[in-house]
Amino acid sequence: MSRHVLPPDLPAPVDDGACDHLPGSRVPSVRLASTAGGWVDVAEIAAPPTVLFFYPRTGEPDRPAGPAWDAIPGARGCTPQSCGFRDLHREFVSLGVAVHGVSTQDSAYQRAFVERNHVPFEMLSDRDLALTRALGLPTFEYPVDGGAPTTLIKRMAWFVDRGRIERIWYPVFPPDRNAETVMGWLRERARLLTVDRGRMRLA
Repeated sequence: MSRHVLPPDLPAPVDDGACDHLPGSRVPSVRLASTAGGWVDVAEIAAPPTVLFFYPRTGEPDRPAGPAWDAIPGARGCTPQSCGFRDLHREFVSLGVAVHGVSTQDSAYQRAFVERNHVPFEMLSDRDLALTRALGLPTFEYPVDGGAPTTLIKRMAWFVDRGRIERIWYPVFPPDRNAETVMGWLRERARLLTVDRGRMRLA
């Protein structure tokens, strides 16, 4: 089965409360390696409106993860999640919102994924778990042959603005609908902001 197509019987993750502390938190000044080359300060990219989506690990076309990976609730689906944000990227940009993906895989591994799947935005590597530890992000352990430490970030998405986490999506299921869900929320947010501005002009 293609990595872009999800099996119909994947176990759904449950909300374990591991992200309850994140809404309203200030994004720390942590530097992560970027697929564009160099390093990115997460606090700086969190100043303008930005979506950060997190995923455990993407796979390779010729190395299927297998049933053990599929059996972990919320593990399978990193490629469909990432490609969902790719496919809606122009719409995110039209709303003035940047997009970045984050995982613990190393930047070279992420860069190969970006090139293979024509991803138009940067992927950021938290290989050293700096961001994960600074904010106490939910993780799980899984033996990985290469491209990442064994500590993997659970799937989630954030909307950040003016340096703070304004909205969290966690758990994420199904992963291939994550981008659509976030976009739907952003459209409604933009509509409400337009209504509020109109009321202020009339007041």
